[in-house]
Amino acid sequence: MSGVRNEEPAAPGADGARGDGGAGRWRDEGAVRAARWRDGDARWAARRRDGGAGRVTWGRGAAARWRGRAVAGALVGCVVLGVGVMVAAPGGGGGAAGRDDAGAGRGMGAPGAPARGPVVAEVRARAGAGVLAAGMSVGADELAVLVADREERVRARPRDGAAWAVLGAAYVERARRTGRVHDYPRAEQALRTSLRLRPRGNADALDGMTALANARRDFPTAREWGERAVAESPGRWTSYALLLDAYDGLGRYKAVRGTLERLLRTDSGPAAQAWAARVYWDQGRREDAAAALTDAAAAASTPAEEAALWVRAGELAWERGEPAEASRYFTAAVRADPGAADALAGRGRVLAATGRAAEGVRAYRAALARRPSARVALELGELYQSLGRAGAAEEQYAAVRELVRRSAAAGVNEALVLGALEADHGDPARAVRLLRAEWRRQPGLRVADALGWALHRAGAHEEALEYARRATDPARGGEVRSAAYVHHRAEIERALGLTASARRHGEEARRINPYVVGDGSA
Repeated sequence: MSGVRNEEPAAPGADGARGDGGAGRWRDEGAVRAARWRDGDARWAARRRDGGAGRVTWGRGAAARWRGRAVAGALVGCVVLGVGVMVAAPGGGGGAAGRDDAGAGRGMGAPGAPARGPVVAEVRARAGAGVLAAGMSVGADELAVLVADREERVRARPRDGAAWAVLGAAYVERARRTGRVHDYPRAEQALRTSLRLRPRGNADALDGMTALANARRDFPTAREWGERAVAESPGRWTSYALLLDAYDGLGRYKAVRGTLERLLRTDSGPAAQAWAARVYWDQGRREDAAAALTDAAAAASTPAEEAALWVRAGELAWERGEPAEASRYFTAAVRADPGAADALAGRGRVLAATGRAAEGVRAYRAALARRPSARVALELGELYQSLGRAGAAEEQYAAVRELVRRSAAAGVNEALVLGALEADHGDPARAVRLLRAEWRRQPGLRVADALGWALHRAGAHEEALEYARRATDPARGGEVRSAAYVHHRAEIERALGLTASARRHGEEARRINPYVVGDGSA
């Protein structure tokens, strides 16, 4: 992968394990998997009621020293369902607008060739522009078919606004899956063409523009497009789902709650339940999140959709401090979709934090081989650093900067990743400048936590505490119950000599997830 080093092309051991059956076997086993999930979450809920008995405590050594940038990042930066959900091995469809994408349309003819027959009909039925934009699971092969088919369609009928909308949404999804950010400008061109051809009654293109802005982390723009889409077609669940992401990025949590209510009144299917689980999780409603994910998993209709739900379940298990369960979910995700880079990165996170650092390195490298990600590259760099491999760490940090530069050229905002890199491994003052600008533009909790930590690293502890309080105090909007956020607050308080408060928040962070916060020094 250009720009990211130390990658391996194949997943290591269990991280890359494939199921031994095809789609038919997957459907036959779906009920069994859903039952296992329900049983597992019932056991978890019982443990919660019993006071968390059996929680594993944090170890020492290299794994204990490695806090993991988005071990914090996994908690606050991963959108596992909806925008940015499904990840697959590079090699999406090509065509006239995408011939530089190696492997495009592999197994289905030359890139750009028209896709035909019942397969195309099935893809079209399941992957309308709005549904695709909202992150419904279409497999990598289906996505390649869809891109090739819509490219052929717009070449033959350049005034077909509906085809342009689907093509734009498909480009957004392909960029999210593969990390090839040059698809974002293509998506914008296609979607604006659709809106020019159909300026009214074009909710598909509005949904696509909302998804594009969310994927670029441009939440003010996403809010504008999303509110237009809802006004245009208030009965579409996809528009509410996409608007949720925009409000979340802007820190408008009252609007998040209201939009979720409207979403669930409009649709109660598996995708809607997955979105609900995400909001419940952020609000600390773990049992509700687990129940919603269970319902969604039971109704999953494709392997890619199942994989995304397993990833979400893995993130939830990791956040509640249960690495063995998280690992099982991530492994199940890879079995359902061997190209699930988020699942491999999740496995790397769990392995590194539980003392299996060498395996964690391999899992991270496999994830990066499947999809370039500045955030995952930063996590791997920090893991290398914790292992004393300074040269390898510096190579990864250089790779992060290159990926951020490449993303910026495609209109993608990576301020949080770059701010984290500068705060801990570069120039903290630069991190503060960067994150202040981000806070003025879109003041969500992720930015509050990142800016507070950068100020702390720059020595401005008192101001840092104000932002840490914003990120952790429910009375000030800090609804997300994150071990990383609370740990950062404890460290800032300790620097200010607020010993009792630092100890209290350090203990709280360890209760949420002892694997995130280190050896208890706070």
